[in-house]
Amino acid sequence: MPLTDQDNPAALDRRFSIAPMMDWTDRHCRYLHRLITKRALLYTEMAVDQALIHGDATHLISFDPDEQPVALQLGGSTPADLARAARIGENFGYREINLNVGCPSDRVQSGRFGACLMREPDLVADCIKAMQDAVSVPVTVKCRIGVDEQDPREALFGFVETVAAAGADVFIVHARKAWLKGLSPKENRTVPPLDYGLVRDLKRERPDLSISLNGGLATLDQCMDEGAGLDGVMVGRAAYQTPWMLRDVDARVFGGDHAPERTEIAALYADYIDWRMGEGVPLRAMTRHMLGLYHGEPGAREFRRILTVEPGRPGAGPEVVTRALAAVDSRAAAA
Repeated sequence: MPLTDQDNPAALDRRFSIAPMMDWTDRHCRYLHRLITKRALLYTEMAVDQALIHGDATHLISFDPDEQPVALQLGGSTPADLARAARIGENFGYREINLNVGCPSDRVQSGRFGACLMREPDLVADCIKAMQDAVSVPVTVKCRIGVDEQDPREALFGFVETVAAAGADVFIVHARKAWLKGLSPKENRTVPPLDYGLVRDLKRERPDLSISLNGGLATLDQCMDEGAGLDGVMVGRAAYQTPWMLRDVDARVFGGDHAPERTEIAALYADYIDWRMGEGVPLRAMTRHMLGLYHGEPGAREFRRILTVEPGRPGAGPEVVTRALAAVDSRAAAA
């Protein structure tokens, strides 16, 4: 199936996307992922509406045009403030504004946003309406299937019904409940059981909506299998920890022909590091995103060690990547 028209914001192709992940999917991570896949939709880390309105938005959400298509995820629960933050995001050039209704951290709960908003679908509907009135790009929702003692089917279907009535037509569903008390954010990503079937049921119930599946997807084969019948899949930790899984996304999901080699990606990212270091970006802020590039390959441990230790040495620069690659090549040759 051919790609939709990427020049039309309303026609973003969401068949494969990489999840917003706090402390991980910053602009340097996204640049690396974009080198590997030209077609996947990328998301920012969650940006809090108040931080964008009152802080340094340029520092918080600037991105390189080469990252496109890229979406901005917002956290918040006040319609007027989310509308202001959405306008800021659109003015920066983001192709989509996404509302976080899935993060279970204490900090997010204390701000009355994230997963706790699953209990307040009417408020979410008001937020979506205000954001849509403020921008021309799509406004989407990323949610859970419920929180705490909620019945997942009742919670998810009722939430989607209310929010869709306000105009939302794109939902990315993390197929786990979130436990707001008793589980850490890390545990909330692994402990509550997955229910992919419920997300597929939602799509059958609401074929008019775009429904994407998120949560626990570890391989591209699994994405293709579990995403059948849905509008897309969103991969999180696996894309970050084993980024080479993205190499075949363009061909298998989108029918494209982009299929780079690992050494090519590393060399291009080294050029990016050189460029950004010239602007004052710390080396470690970029090399940390490469650590999983050779996951499972001979020399991967030495590759990670070099990229973890050597960026801290005085005068270190892009040549650190060259040394890490040499370690991989030597181990591969000996294998």
